Amino acid sequence: MAWLLVREDLVFRLRVLREMREKGVNPYPPTYRLTHTIPEIRRRNIPRVVDEGDISTAGRVMGIRRHGRALFIDLVDEAEKLQLYARVNELGEEGFRRVKRWINKGDFIGVKGPLFYTETGELTLLVKEYTILAKSLLEPPSQWYGLRDVEERYRRRYLDILMNKEVRQILLLRSRITSEIRRFLESRGFIEFETPILQPLYGGAAAKPFKTYINAINEEWFLRISDELYLKRLIIAGFNKVYEIGKDFRNEDIDATHNPELTMLEAYQAYADYNDMMELAESMITHVVERLLGGLKVKHGDVELDFTPPWKRIRLIDALGEYGGYDVEKMTDEDIVLALEKHNIPVKAPINRGLAIAELFEKVVGPQLQNPTLVLDYPRETTPLCKPHRDDDRLIERFELYIRGIEILNAYTELNDPILQHRFFMEEMERHRVDIELAHRYDGDFIEALMHGMPPTGGLGMGLDRLTMVITGQQSIKEVIFYPIQRRLHVGNPFNGIDLNSLLSRP
Repeated sequence: MAWLLVREDLVFRLRVLREMREKGVNPYPPTYRLTHTIPEIRRRNIPRVVDEGDISTAGRVMGIRRHGRALFIDLVDEAEKLQLYARVNELGEEGFRRVKRWINKGDFIGVKGPLFYTETGELTLLVKEYTILAKSLLEPPSQWYGLRDVEERYRRRYLDILMNKEVRQILLLRSRITSEIRRFLESRGFIEFETPILQPLYGGAAAKPFKTYINAINEEWFLRISDELYLKRLIIAGFNKVYEIGKDFRNEDIDATHNPELTMLEAYQAYADYNDMMELAESMITHVVERLLGGLKVKHGDVELDFTPPWKRIRLIDALGEYGGYDVEKMTDEDIVLALEKHNIPVKAPINRGLAIAELFEKVVGPQLQNPTLVLDYPRETTPLCKPHRDDDRLIERFELYIRGIEILNAYTELNDPILQHRFFMEEMERHRVDIELAHRYDGDFIEALMHGMPPTGGLGMGLDRLTMVITGQQSIKEVIFYPIQRRLHVGNPFNGIDLNSLLSRP
């Protein structure tokens, strides 16, 4: 029944299109000149007695109320509303008849006339002239209810944003977070570069890649899973502070904290280590939160997150003791296997002790870390790209930032020894020989670049989707991604069964 009503409305609007063209009116003109946008009008301190002459503005029609020989129209632009008053006195009989028939909810129109206040105090524009700027063929959803089905909201995101002010504000805040991060880094002397998205080898993270094929050179390439190795090449080239905000692609989970297409910040600084990266991460995120939210307390459901520095710092093995009751330094491999099994963590034989300890931490401890917490000194086996710990070669100088139980940021004292990097790459390939796609591939070109010398360097990678999710208090990463990946539905031809020629051609 609902679809029949939609089709009836579509047929009506197509007939209106024909009428407009028959009268010599273009329903899709190329431009329109405004003196003020609706947000500009709403921001002005307009006196109760308005005497400013005619103004021109434009927006989308989101409501029409008929009152005899007059209409009240809600015109919306950038989520701001202005009431219009259209009546026969100004438009004439024919002009008013066209407004009533030709203008429908969803249409974009331009209007010209003076502002005044109604008896109820509503700022209103008296329509003297109007222009239809884009004839909408489908009416937007109800202004009151919008799109309730979650999957439908994500799939038709343009309607979700149009009808839901909260969604609009979240996505605007996301853009401002990105802009503020750029300003912060550039104030510290970082330079943004663009590195290749298509790469002959993928590296910089442990993730399965998306594969593609370049016909011009007859080679299989990959969408990048990380920017790391190319940004490090820029450090080698002599740029001391580099960063990139861009898309990475990992052919893995789709859930509350994962999307195969993700936005990452990666930043690298010469003559720095992971201690410097801790200071950078803490300063950057507290700056962004305070600048955009006006304080360092963020409400997240029933939990209030406190971003006030200094943040808690704890070694990974100490966190397992404090939050999980596991003294892993005294535990045998068999003890660790039992702990993994207790928490339903798959056990791979033979056990890799370092990876097993990291998995136990991720499952048991990670979700408990609500306020920003820097977890330090991971087992060496967790990545081949990090420098061994200066005090304990079983560990590496790596930290991760957890907020609200979610890993937000990963950082290292970067490995710059080409011989050790070669050895770690080889170990990584051997360790993952059963599922080689999960291994950091051996990148001979990167090793050769390291052989030319890379200064001591600190680096970090941060998921902007997850950071935005935490700052805005959302439970799913999909709420902060403009177009999250969804299973595709076959829409087909929306004009199917409608004779466009008869509706749009002249009789």
